[in-house]
Parts: sequence; structure tokens; C-alpha cells
Amino acid sequence: MNYSLIILAAGMASRYGGNKQLKGFGNQDETIMEFSIFDAIRAGFTEVVFVIRREHIDFFKLHIEPKIASKMTIKYVFQEMNAFINNENLLLSTRTKPWGTAHALLCCKDIITNPFVVINADDMYGMDSFAKAIDFFKQNTDYSCSIIGYEIENTLSDNGTVSRGVCSIDSNNNLISIKEHLKIFKNKQNLIINMDGDTEVIIPNSTYVSMNFFCFYPTMFTYCYDEFKEFIANKNNHEKSEFFLPLVVDKMIHKYGQKCKFIPCSSRWYGVTYKEDNDIVQHGIKTLILKGEYPEFLWS
Repeated sequence: MNYSLIILAAGMASRYGGNKQLKGFGNQDETIMEFSIFDAIRAGFTEVVFVIRREHIDFFKLHIEPKIASKMTIKYVFQEMNAFINNENLLLSTRTKPWGTAHALLCCKDIITNPFVVINADDMYGMDSFAKAIDFFKQNTDYSCSIIGYEIENTLSDNGTVSRGVCSIDSNNNLISIKEHLKIFKNKQNLIINMDGDTEVIIPNSTYVSMNFFCFYPTMFTYCYDEFKEFIANKNNHEKSEFFLPLVVDKMIHKYGQKCKFIPCSSRWYGVTYKEDNDIVQHGIKTLILKGEYPEFLWS
């Protein structure tokens, strides 16, 4: 069986203020996504699909493709504003921001034939995540998808608020819902806070959240496409509206009656939301290298 890895790398990174997906963090300037690719290859993935902006194709072909071309099949997809709009009469004049993570995934609809995992380019998930994804595909008989979840305490930034999809789970580790919270931070009392309007709501440290690591089958694109058509029809006059993956998963569960398995992950998550996070990620990667989890030079 072949398994595909889809990497979402077309975001604007407005809070970071630059192309964080392309920044080097390893000893030979390896990007965060290269560590994810390395982990995916070790776990058994055979294909990678990069969802990118058209202007970044040269970077991928020059700096990433030569390192992995002998190890897995490589494909590119461009997330473009008019993809899957289907000639809707949009009321937008100045929008430049992509439509969001679920639209980025939808752009892969016509080229994916394998079970697949989708991840963010700027999040480092750890080997355990990819191994558990492969186990899910090999053992699954009942579920349409799964989500790899992380304890919220291990996913925060010391440098500002973050957006996280808070997961509700039943006693059988079935995902019940994902609710997106846009302003989460740790306060001076070391409590995790979600700003709900002007109200501070405490979130328990053990709460699990989505970091956009999902396992899907190609049938997922049918639900994604139907929901994007509805999204465009309902919100085509909002220049900043985004079509998020957790929204589609939530619809798969509650509207289409599909089951999603929640899989807790023990790996340490690293990621960059702000430029001030760079040093933390670089230090974390160096620590993992010293512990032997990655080679000193990733592709040597």
C-alpha cells in the first residue's frame, strides 16, 4: 500500500511577517517541513505533495526536491484564488489571502489516489505522529478519518496568542467536535487562557488540540468540495473568511455521519507563529539531534 503526505505551504504567515515555511532551522538550514518529510519516509510514506504558491516553485525544486527525489514521489499543487470557485460572482475586490487550509487540501483533489496525511509546513510533529498515522491506515476498518492530537500546553508560543482547534472526545476516543479558538495564550499565573470576546476563559492544561495533522482517504474530497461550494455561496463578501480543515471534519461527523478517530500523540510539537519563536525551534531541533532522534545532517 502507498501512502501520501500532503504539506500545506501556501499560507501568508501574516503574524510571522515572512515566508516561515522556507526558513532554515537545521544544521544545514533544513526547513521544518524537511524534518516532517524525514519522519514520514521513516514511517513508510511513499509520496509527498507540496501545496504552494506559484512563486515558490523554484525554491522547492532547487532546495528540497534534490534531497528527497530518490526517496519518494514528488508532486506540486498551486493554491490559487480561483480554484474550485466555479464562476461564482464573488463580491471581492482586494482579497489576496488564500481561502484557508481546507481549500488548500481541496486543490489536491484530482491527483490523490492513496490514503493520505495532511500537515502544515511550519509545524514539526515528531516521528511518533507519522508512525501512528500509518498504523491507523493499516488497522482501520470503521473510520473515515483520524486526527493526531496534542496537549495544548505543549503547543503554545511565549511570544503572543495562537489559534488552536480544541477537541472534544468521547470515552472511545472518537472525535466529537473541533472548536476553533483564535486567541489562546498563557498568562502570568501560568494558566492557559482563551479570549472569548472580552472574557478570559481558562482552558485545562490537559486539553487536546488539533495542529492540522489529519489522516484521510480520497473520498474525503467529496465532502470538502461540497462544503467549499456552500462556504463560497454564504461568505463570498468577506475578504478575510477562511475555509478551515477542522470545519470540514466537523461537518463530516455531524452532517454526513462519518466517524473520526482521535489519536493522542506523545511527540513534542515545535512550530513558529512569530519570528521570536525561531530560537526556541532551533534549540529544540538541536536537542533532538543530540538525543539521536535525527542525524546531525538530515540528508547526508
